[in-house]
Amino acid sequence: MKKFVFSALILALAGVSGAGESSAQERHGKTSFILAASWQPAFCQGNQKKAECRSQTSDRPDTVNFSLHGLWPMRQQYCGVTSADQAADKKGDWSALPSVQLSDETKASLSKVMPGTQSGLERHEWTKHGSCTGISADQYFTTSARLIGELNKSEVQALFAANIGKTLTADQIKTAFDKSFGEGASNRVKMSCRKVGDRRLISELTIGLSAAATSGQESLRDLIQGAGRTSFGCDQGIVDPAGF
Repeated sequence: MKKFVFSALILALAGVSGAGESSAQERHGKTSFILAASWQPAFCQGNQKKAECRSQTSDRPDTVNFSLHGLWPMRQQYCGVTSADQAADKKGDWSALPSVQLSDETKASLSKVMPGTQSGLERHEWTKHGSCTGISADQYFTTSARLIGELNKSEVQALFAANIGKTLTADQIKTAFDKSFGEGASNRVKMSCRKVGDRRLISELTIGLSAAATSGQESLRDLIQGAGRTSFGCDQGIVDPAGF
């Protein structure tokens, strides 16, 4: 009898523990996609020969807004892509990649939020990442442009635009994320910085999203809230203005 009671108690405790783990996973979510948002002036400091950097002017939208780098499925690349196209992509020969079939409307919206289209960035992003999403190229880039647009209507963009040429701290940026996308949103964001001379520039934000990212229905706020946690990365950096 004692042995039976002890076994039952062990099973009950195991059930409670399992429920706790399940609740924690549901509460913290899982990151299935990454939205990569570049700060274009900082990117151009190290890529001055690229067409989008040579043509950049201080009054262009990408000098005060985040630019779309990509929407990346986690741990998946080059799905159904030929070895020749993979080799060309890895060499950076994006002009050799197949052109991406997009509607005129999608092309127009993408050119506004992804300056890198001037260098064929959309071909690279579709070949390496978009091919693994299970949706069409038009859906993929329409969704990506919409999500970066939501970021650029947030307190995060306002903070960066108001501090061009100045230093922002991790705490300032985290506060803006939580204000815009809900408490804890900043726990799904990582910031990258790059050294240019004696300056440390904020170059990119990578934002964790849930598996619903390609549904085309979920808001950026909900996608962030459904993702898993990450470390923030760089603790502070300068918001670079346009120009070299």
